[in-house]
Amino acid sequence: MARGDLTDEEWSLIEPHLPLGERGPIPDLRRLFNAVMWRFRTGSPWRDLPKEYGPWSTAYDRFRSWARDGVFEQLMQAMIAEAAARGQADLDLVSVDSTTARAHHHAAGMVLDGELSAALEEA
Repeated sequence: MARGDLTDEEWSLIEPHLPLGERGPIPDLRRLFNAVMWRFRTGSPWRDLPKEYGPWSTAYDRFRSWARDGVFEQLMQAMIAEAAARGQADLDLVSVDSTTARAHHHAAGMVLDGELSAALEEA
């Protein structure tokens, strides 16, 4: 187990919420979930995934499938419910946000014509 991978206790909470594929061999869901966590923890490209997590394309495909099917949303709701049932969560403080907004470097000194500037100020 690599640093940052799920412990057995954490995995026992997450595993029931991860779907199996409809066909093919049964995947190592724990390894794939750890791969997804590693990718987002480090911010590295998928192609830089360490070999211990298997092929990067397999992890990426599983991530895309889970994201498309709403698995992460369902997992978050389940973990919040579990923490609340244990009395370990203050639901007023729950917030997950990973928004990043970048402006083009030209946006810093953008020049507007008079009509557009007046319209924006009025709005």
